[in-house]
Amino acid sequence: MAGLILIVEDEADLLTTLEYNLEKDGYAVRGATNGRDALELALQEPRPELVLLDLMLPDIPGTEVCRRLKVDPRTRDIPVIMVTAKSDEIDRVVGFEVGADDYVVKPYSVRELLLRVRAILRRTQERAAGEESAVRLGRVRVDADAHRVWVDEEEITLTALEFKLLQVLMKRKGRVQSREQLLNDVWSISAEVTTRTVDTHVKRLRQKLLTAAPYIGTLRGVGYRFTDNPSSAADQE
Repeated sequence: MAGLILIVEDEADLLTTLEYNLEKDGYAVRGATNGRDALELALQEPRPELVLLDLMLPDIPGTEVCRRLKVDPRTRDIPVIMVTAKSDEIDRVVGFEVGADDYVVKPYSVRELLLRVRAILRRTQERAAGEESAVRLGRVRVDADAHRVWVDEEEITLTALEFKLLQVLMKRKGRVQSREQLLNDVWSISAEVTTRTVDTHVKRLRQKLLTAAPYIGTLRGVGYRFTDNPSSAADQE
């Protein structure tokens, strides 16, 4: 088996279609038609390796289901792909803010969805095999497994999206990241949001980093760069 997928979808026909295609692709599946069942099934052993989550559920909004999964240490590392008819930019941003790894709008191609599932699982497996949990650069320390960040010895609280943005910038220390690159790598391959969204989140991240804010430098008209030597960074916007 390629892995266990939890499908959270209240449309019976669509749930059946997804189960059939995922099983055909080699995955084991669990199905839930509401948020409460989804949260219970996510905790059952073996834990799912990925969750396909509809946003419009009959009891708990999908965004709340995602938020609960991401704050629970038992499920926070499980990737979530939101599958929904909501296509507005604000809906996508909220989805990524609560921790979604990808966002797919209905109607969609099942084949494309399967490709997204494979891509996220591949990245998750590569990260698990190759990344150290704790990384320190200058005054900033990040523990990826614990999802915690410190500036000096003071712990700061980041949203899931801010945490991912900081990780990407730190991992590529010294290299300029364009807004387009960050949209692709932080907001994932389906993110159809504007580059202004990147600027907004970088601004918020800097505010939360307090005295370490200058570590994120701006190269005007190009993008952003993380450096633990702020004197070498470009002026902030």
